[in-house]
Amino acid sequence: MTEKTVIPFQGTPEQEAQLKEVIARYHDQPGGLMPALQEAQGIYGYLPVEVQRMIADGMNVSLSEVFGVATFYSQFSLTPKGKHRISVCLGTACYVKGSDKILEAVEAKLGIKSGECTPDGMFSIDSCRCVGACGLAPVMLVDDDVYGKLKPEQVAGIIDSYTE
Repeated sequence: MTEKTVIPFQGTPEQEAQLKEVIARYHDQPGGLMPALQEAQGIYGYLPVEVQRMIADGMNVSLSEVFGVATFYSQFSLTPKGKHRISVCLGTACYVKGSDKILEAVEAKLGIKSGECTPDGMFSIDSCRCVGACGLAPVMLVDDDVYGKLKPEQVAGIIDSYTE
């Protein structure tokens, strides 16, 4: 088992003030937890345990309830995302054309695993099941840019182009 890179929570006073406004708005609203979590993720970019605690305390619900909702819905992320988000398609068409090797090359280049963010916050990696570009398999996205018909040896150059 590899050790996961942990990026410390770095919320600002401005973000905390925004979150408190959100909590106040949804505190007494039935079903308010879901929109509060959505807005909190919009403020912070993800839902670290520190934010989950603030929401639980402010809305008078248990931390386990907040965590349960945040982990049940795929729209929520408990880990930070990088300035540049890399997504490697592992759908059937991409996988049979070697997207697993593309993902390995991305992980090797950045020194992190899928679901993680580089310590400098520049890149995060995720995998997905289909991006609708099966004719270009294997496919990798960096932000909104699509790279198709990839070979593992092309990955480093693509990533390097986002650091210049």
